[in-house]
This record gives sequence, structure tokens and C-alpha cells, in this order.
Amino acid sequence: MLASSLVLSGAIGAHATAPENLLPGEKPAATNAAPVAPVTAPVKPKATLPAETGFDSAFPKMVSDPVVQGDLTVQAAPLVQPWSIANARELVRIISAIGAEGLDPKDYDLQPLKTAIASGPSEELDQLASRSFAWLVEDLRDGRTPMSARKQWFVVDHDHSMIRTGDLLGAALESGDLAGILSSLSPTHPDYARLKAELAATPADQKEKRKLIRANMDRWRWLERDLGSQYLITNVPEFQLRLTVKDKIISTYRTIVGKPGRTATPQLAETVEGVIFNPTWTVPQSIVKGEGLGAKVLNNPAWAKSAGYTATKGANGWVTVVQQPGPTNSLGRMKLDMPNPHAIFLHDTPSRHLFANDDRALSHGCIRTERALELAITMAILGQGATKEEAVEIATSGKYTRVPIEKRLPVYITYFTMATDINGELKTFNDLYDRDTPVLASLDQPRVANRGIKTDEEIIVIEDDLRT
Repeated sequence: MLASSLVLSGAIGAHATAPENLLPGEKPAATNAAPVAPVTAPVKPKATLPAETGFDSAFPKMVSDPVVQGDLTVQAAPLVQPWSIANARELVRIISAIGAEGLDPKDYDLQPLKTAIASGPSEELDQLASRSFAWLVEDLRDGRTPMSARKQWFVVDHDHSMIRTGDLLGAALESGDLAGILSSLSPTHPDYARLKAELAATPADQKEKRKLIRANMDRWRWLERDLGSQYLITNVPEFQLRLTVKDKIISTYRTIVGKPGRTATPQLAETVEGVIFNPTWTVPQSIVKGEGLGAKVLNNPAWAKSAGYTATKGANGWVTVVQQPGPTNSLGRMKLDMPNPHAIFLHDTPSRHLFANDDRALSHGCIRTERALELAITMAILGQGATKEEAVEIATSGKYTRVPIEKRLPVYITYFTMATDINGELKTFNDLYDRDTPVLASLDQPRVANRGIKTDEEIIVIEDDLRT
């Protein structure tokens, strides 16, 4: 209700005036202040799928309890269990129709399974059917794409440990509702159902489009099935950020993302732990030393003062440069504190004119956000770290202040090249970083078993100088 009342009141809605105009009488913070000590705001008290589309589906029905989750304090049920002929035949029917989910029947040993069924109940049937079911679970729950093809995808999906394969198998065989159990694994975000419907409506001869749809359906499986009741999600190729509450878009913000190459924005699922108003910026050594900024600040005090820089030189000659809060600060007037090893976060920028560009792959990896102060105030309120009045007062103080977030607020940095845009239209986006190529290629390769759930790809620590 908090999000709805916030928007309906017109205080900070999707079409509200930018906070720079929303906050009358605001004056730029001084740029010649000494380094400020961090100030922490007081902690406040904690305050279905669309209609049937008419096409054949592997899953014609849903179970009332959408996910079977076993008791995680006990050992998972075995991965091989006894199969009746009726259940095995139902499995054959599901596999034969699994193309509706963007998967390929040939990945699931369909013909050997049919042969085993013809011979009647046996240990061989139990082994084959249990294995095919487990493979379906893995692909529907975790995604079919091997980790090696998920470039710069650092999201860790915990569904495999919360929704265990053996427990699903036992529940399916006991109830006979294999289709319902498997359908419950589908991502809950409306875009998955939208892509599934588009796949059904796309003729078989449009092979490239069908592959692109399938690839983006699979990307939804790489995330956790349920993203939460309220979260931020940004689609990098779209250059848009959404504040979403119960899968409804509350606000949208244009973004600036990483340039292609080593500064490309990685894909993450993190949590906002705080909102930093009027941030300082500790300049990376690649700029302090590599670009000579340290010497410039030390040797030109007047220029340094006007740009808001302060420098300290240690006994060992090491120079540290910090840019103080103010209108020229490279992080702008806010950043969302979302700790991660990549040093990626969402923040403001003094170069707000760049949001008018169509191609906004301009940063060194971090995500610069349009109307960032509006977003920061909204996050502080939603996270129950401050009231609107307190947040506005903090924002206009010109002082570094971190407002802690008491309520969990996930942030998903995703990469979809076919998705619903902010106007509700299914759209194809430019593959900025050529991340489609390995995913599309994997669809033509045999299914990879035991493919792991976490990437071992290099973590590139972002040093965003923001001076474009």
C-alpha cells in the first residue's frame, strides 16, 4: 500500500517532476568543504498466468500449491523412484509437447523411454523416467543454457536448493499430476508468459525469431522463480530501470550503462542496503595516478577547490583523492548502496543531458539513473528508513548521509534482447555486448548435464570515472 499511496499522491510518481524542481529553494552544496565524516540517518521503526491462448501446451493445468518444497531440514527424496506405466505415459506426453516451453523433446531420451514403457514396469523404466523428469526439472527451474554461455551472468539462483528435484519427483509420482508439478516451476514474471505466447504465435519457418524467443525465455529461468513483492529491475539493452511492486510498474527511469568491452555492465542480483545522499567519490588510482589527477589536485588548489576535490599524500607518497558532495560530484547527488564484488551500483550523474541520447552505453559499468534523487527518496521511503519529509531534508542538506534500508529491496540487473518495453509492447533490443551469440549457439548443441549453477568467469571491478 505504501508504494501505491506514494504514487497516487503525486509525491514521487512515474511522471512526477524531477526532484531538482520538486525541491524548491535548494542551493548547491559548497565544493570547498573539508572531507566530511559519514553521517547515518536514524533508523526508523520497521513499518497468475494470463488467460489460455488456445495453443497446445506441455502443461495444461496448474496445481493449487504452485511449488512443491520439501522439508529442507531433512534429506531430499531420492532421484530415482518407482514409476507406474500411467505416470510414464504422462511423462512421454509432456516431453512430446515441451516445445511450448521453448525446450526440445530430443533432450529428454523420449524414444528409449517409449521402448521401456512397452516392456512394462521395470528398474530400467524407473531409471529412465526418473532421469528424464530430473532433466526437465533442471531445465525448467534453472535454465537449459550452460553457464559457459551465460557471459558476465553473476546472478546466483537459489531455486535448486529450495525446490529440490527429488521432492518434486516424489510429489509428482504420488499425485500423478506431473504436468502441474512441472508447470509450477515457470518464472512468475509476466514476461515469461508473454514470450511463451509469442513463441506459440510464431510460425515454425521463422527459425531465427523462435530461437531468440527461446533464448530470452531461458534467461528468465536463470533468475529466481519469484523475484519478490517489490524490487528494482533494469534491462541493460533497453536502457531502462523499473520500480516494480507485485509485478506492476510503479516508475520507470532511463539509464546509462557500461560501454561494450571490459566496462560492459555485468548481470547481478543484489540487495539495496542503504541510500547514500550527497555521496563522496573516492577516485580510483587508475585516475589518480594513471591520469595524473593526484598531481593536478595537489599542484592546483584553486582548480581542485572549484571541482570539489581534496587530496592527501601519505608518508610513502601515496596520494588519495576524494571528491566532496556538490553539483560537480561524479556520482551526482545519490547512490544506492548495494555491496557486491564488482563495485557496481546505481547512482546519479551531473551529466544529465546524456539521458537524451538513444544509445546510452557510455559508462564504465555502473548504472547512472535518470531522476536519481526521486528514486533515492522513493527507496528511502519504501525501505522505511525515512519519511518523505526526512528524506527531502537529508537530500537538500548537502551533507553525506547514508539512510539504511530496513526492508529487503532486491535489485536485478538483467540482459534481455526480447522483452516487454515500458509501454507494454513486446520488443527486440540491440544486443549491445553480443551476449546472444553463445546462448543461441547452445540451443543447437546437446543438453549439458551437471553444468553447475555458478559462473567462474572473471570479476571485473568497475572504476567508473563518469567523465563522459
